[in-house]
Parts: sequence; C-alpha cells; structure tokens
Amino acid sequence: MLEKIKKLSTGRIIALGFMTVILIGSVLLILPCSIQEGQEVHYIDALYTSTSAVCVTGLASIDPGTAFTPLGRFFLGMLIQIGGLGVTTVGAGIILAMGKKINLKGRNLIREAGNLGSGRGTVSFVRQVLITTLAFELIGAAASFVVFIQDYSFPAALGHSLFHSVAAFNNSGFDILGRSGQLYANENLFFYHDNVWLNLVTAGLVIFGGIGFLVIREMRKNKFHWKRYSMHAKVVLSVTAFLILSGTLLLKWTEGSESWLGAFFHSVSARTAGFSTTNIATYSDAGLLVLIVLMFIGASPGSTGGGIKTTTFFVLFRGILSAATNRQEKAFKYSIPAELFRKSAVIAILALAVVIFGTFLMLMMDPEVALLDALFEVTSAFGTVGLSTGITPSLSVGSKLLSILIMYIGRLGPLSVASLWYFTQGERAAYPEGNIAIG
Repeated sequence: MLEKIKKLSTGRIIALGFMTVILIGSVLLILPCSIQEGQEVHYIDALYTSTSAVCVTGLASIDPGTAFTPLGRFFLGMLIQIGGLGVTTVGAGIILAMGKKINLKGRNLIREAGNLGSGRGTVSFVRQVLITTLAFELIGAAASFVVFIQDYSFPAALGHSLFHSVAAFNNSGFDILGRSGQLYANENLFFYHDNVWLNLVTAGLVIFGGIGFLVIREMRKNKFHWKRYSMHAKVVLSVTAFLILSGTLLLKWTEGSESWLGAFFHSVSARTAGFSTTNIATYSDAGLLVLIVLMFIGASPGSTGGGIKTTTFFVLFRGILSAATNRQEKAFKYSIPAELFRKSAVIAILALAVVIFGTFLMLMMDPEVALLDALFEVTSAFGTVGLSTGITPSLSVGSKLLSILIMYIGRLGPLSVASLWYFTQGERAAYPEGNIAIG
C-alpha cells in the first residue's frame, strides 16, 4: 500500500492527505468524549465540520461552542491548524522535529504545496512557516485574551483566545463562544460588533494569514523597502489593499446602517476568513453580491485562504486591459508571461463552473432555498470562507455532501483537482493551426 502511494503524483498525494485528515477528524469529532452531554451530533454533521475545519472554511451545520466538549474543541482547533498549514507542511515539521531528513519526494511535495518556485530551501521554508505561524497565533491569542477575559473565566478566556487566534490566522471563521445553545453560524462575533480592539486584531490576523508565507518572509527580510520586493509580493500587497479598500467603500454604500468598522471588517473577512459581526442575512442583495465577488477572488497563493487568488485576479485584469488597449502585459516594470494569463483564465473558468453547477445542484436538492442564498452558500464553500445567510443548518444531506465536495475542491484548487485525472504525457503529433472567428 505504501509503495503504491509513493508512486502517485505529487498532486494526488496532497489530495489524499487532505482527505485522510478529514476522515480521521470526522471520527474524532463523533466520539462520545468529544460531544457535550445532552447534545446529538450526526455523522454527516461531524464530517461536514471536519471538512470545513481542514479546508479552513468555517461553515457550520452545528454550533461547535455548544455541541463539543473542550476535547472536541481541541480536535477542531487542531484540524484547523493542520488545514491552514497544509498536511504536507505539518508532516514535514514532525519529521524535522524528530531529527530526520526530508527526502526528495518530500521536498517536491513541500514545493508544490507551498507554491515555491524551486525545491531549494524547502526545509528552511518549513521552519519559517511553523515559526511564523506560532508567533502570529501567540501574539493574536494574547491580544484577544484582553477582550475575552472581560466576559469569561480565566480558563474559558484562555481557550477562546487560543482558538480564535488559530481560526483567524488560518482564515477559518469558526468560533466556540456558544450562544446559549443557539447556532450563530452567520454572526459568530455579533456581540463584539463595536469592540474596535477585537475587530482590528482579528482583521490583522486574517490579512497576514491571507497574504501568504512567501510575502510575509519578504516583508520580514526587506522591511518596508518597497523597491526590494519581488513582483509577486507587490502584486499581492497591492491587490489586497485595493480589495479591502474597495470592499469597505462598497459595503458602506450598500449597507447604510453598517458602521465603517463593520464595513472594513466584513471586507477583510469575506476574502476567505468568514467571521462576522453582523447578521449577513440582513444585508441587501447588492451587499451580498459584493461579498460574493470578494469571496470568489479570495486570498493569495501560499496562504491559508482559498478563492481563485488575488494574483489570478490581477493577471486576468491586466490581460483583459492589455487586449483592450493593445498594450504589452506588464506591471511594476516587469512583463507578465503570456502563459500566466492562460493559466489564470483556466482557473477562473473552472472556479466559475464549480460555483454555477454547485448552485444549480443545491437548488435542485433544496428547492425552498432562494437563488441568492444558494449562490452565496456555494461561493462561500468554494472560497473556503464560512460566511452564510443562515441556511447551512437546514440544508438537506445531499446539499451538505455537495458543500463538502465544493469545500474540498476550493481548498485544493480547481486546477489541481482537474489535473488529478490527467494521465497522458502529451500529444506527439503536431497539427496545423486553424482559425475561429470570436468576439
């Protein structure tokens, strides 16, 4: 069995790793020691929660704060941590901690999982990822503790702070606050809507978790010397800032009653985090559409977030602008390779197909669900966001299984999933180019 796994392609090993962790997590969450006395958790909900955690989504069909014991919450937190870092990175970290060396196959896995340009420096990259994650999460937990200690006992506040920091940095919108047994899947930080400190701490963790470890490494190395940053880092930081600013302005425009803090928080959270300080179900259709676009674009490559990624969005935009103006594709004094536009277009089209077809299937299985609610739910699952208009708990088993599949595709990436079925080594025959009238 082990020999067969070793012969699999890198993409298939990563996909199998995530699937294995999801299944193990579902078993751990259904154990009696993980479930609060008097609570009933069906396996489909345990599987849904495990998938949502490993895919760092945050969609919840049950309330983790009331359904799970402290041990169950610990399992949930570990699943979020493994999902955010990536199965490969966590495995490599364990190997390094045991004092063993990572072989060539392992280095290739790390390179592909971390979106590294080459296999060089993979071991140091793993160390930096683990140290960076630990540093951000400890700082975030300490900053969150200042708020939670005002409402909970010391042990509870400590547990909430650690869990919240892990969930925020890994862009997973889970919370374990437990609102009197009620499910607040779409307003998990509702009671902290006006708490500026917790809003800013959470948004900061989400932003740094979403820009990717490669960019964080560059920022630490080059400080604030913009000219020293690579093209990738400049694109990620520029698009991230643009999306946060434009999202804030649009949400404030569409939701007049929303505060500037709330608009900013949801503009940040919609791009794969999934935390909410307002009941999203009360948003206007225009506001929900803004969130859908932000969720679809998502975070950046090599990060803990999902979506088609900020760099894909940037390359598509520049490519379309170049075609419309008949100018060279360039940015930050670099030319953009033509192959990147082709790859970005494929990713965007596959992602759009997943969202549209997923919405269609959900409407077929749950015809009572409104079109916009279904589109929002599916986009949230694909972008591994976790925001919801409140329909998640009432979905049928079929729709929950559909969401599980879409979250899995969103975490791996639509192009990576499509390539799992690629068996050929390429065409040997060459054909003359044809001509098709388009436009």
